[in-house]
Amino acid sequence: MLSSLQNPLALVSRLLFAVLFLPAGIGKFTGFAGTVGYISSVGLPMPTVAAAVAAVVEVVGSLALIVGFGTRFAALVLAFFTLVASFFFHAYWAVPADQQMITQLLFFKNIAVVGGLLALTAFGAGAWSVDGQRSGR
Repeated sequence: MLSSLQNPLALVSRLLFAVLFLPAGIGKFTGFAGTVGYISSVGLPMPTVAAAVAAVVEVVGSLALIVGFGTRFAALVLAFFTLVASFFFHAYWAVPADQQMITQLLFFKNIAVVGGLLALTAFGAGAWSVDGQRSGR
């Protein structure tokens, strides 16, 4: 029974990831100065370049997941991006004790997102995707 749900669940998975990343990427573009400021606040080098790269990764990666084109690569890039960002922006071990709970929750939420993206990398987009149509599944 569950194998008959593989394609619809793969589609829903891709769309749910896009719901997370697409608004974030668009927000980085529309609030670019604020994004640059936030990146600067954690001490990353070249915050303007980092903000542009982050916005492009989130928007292009989301669009790729929505249509299921280059899904495995897009999911892998988003997984790497999310993992790296988690260590800089949700470093719960470096915040005051009264802020650790929320920051730790956000860190481990991102780790779970990385896990889901890696599963999508491993298993692909399913037949209801451009990738699936191109492979004849």
